[in-house]
Amino acid sequence: MAGKFEVFLDSDSRFRFRLKAPDGTVVAVSGAFEDKSAVAAGIAAVRECAGTGLVTDLSPAAKLAPPAPAPAVVVPVQLQPDCGDQRVPATRPHTFVIAKTPRRRVTAPRWT
Repeated sequence: MAGKFEVFLDSDSRFRFRLKAPDGTVVAVSGAFEDKSAVAAGIAAVRECAGTGLVTDLSPAAKLAPPAPAPAVVVPVQLQPDCGDQRVPATRPHTFVIAKTPRRRVTAPRWT
């Protein structure tokens, strides 16, 4: 379910709208508008621009904590594959058969 817009009157008797998430939390509250037609135009502008808006990060750069060291993993020697020789033996027959003649066209081309 998508969020919804609610139009309401603020304490100064001006129109505003709020965008609510499906769970009921308020995501955004608009500025004040003179009448309902201006509110409708504001909602239309938010609908049009919200999906394509760029995100600009104006917050100060936070110092990141160094990543925690990964726990050491011990792999038994007998379970490690021999990655140097993964070729298929030459005695195995090839699974694909190479065609000796070109295949005949069964259907007419679509563009005729």
